[in-house]
Amino acid sequence: MTNYHQPLIPGNSYHLFSRAVGNEKLFHSVENYLFFLQKLKQHTSSICALYCYSLLPNHFHLLARINDVESLVKKFKEIKKTTYDSNKHDLSDFIMERFSNFLNSYTKAFNKMYQRKGALFMDYMKRSMVNHDADFTSYIWYIHKNAVHHKLARKPGEWRFDSYHSILSEAPTMLLREEVVAWFGNKNEYIKFHQQEIRPKEIGEFL
Repeated sequence: MTNYHQPLIPGNSYHLFSRAVGNEKLFHSVENYLFFLQKLKQHTSSICALYCYSLLPNHFHLLARINDVESLVKKFKEIKKTTYDSNKHDLSDFIMERFSNFLNSYTKAFNKMYQRKGALFMDYMKRSMVNHDADFTSYIWYIHKNAVHHKLARKPGEWRFDSYHSILSEAPTMLLREEVVAWFGNKNEYIKFHQQEIRPKEIGEFL
């Protein structure tokens, strides 16, 4: 279930989604996509780990696991220069602050590059918690077929700006590659899973 304002709880995994305001686009060039991933890693690698992602011209999808309380408290102290106090501080707010900083940082650079002003992203980030094993599988599948839904590719693996091939690669990655592959059993099963038939997109399905 999607909730715009549910807290991001340490140790849990979430499907995260946001899109550009109005008819704007988030990415106009290859450099934009790569810079977005750079900023994502810079601002959020200390508070979550990524399973997979998909970047489309006007929106993005992430499947992320929020870090445990201990590591978040340590990062809180490092960034805030104060000791974490559960009576005064909220880790969920701290997590969202890191995501906000990420999106704001990208927006600032994007606006400077394209000489535009104002907000670039919607004023909320949708999030859906992974509650069951089926949710996890469903989100990976949805994210990797998203470009097909939007007619940017004919099949999963053809779109350059998602994590499908990064999962199969041996190159260094910020993704939880081994966990994703293990989830399907091995790389061959991962590939086979992504070859299933893609049904037409239903109205209201994630976007």
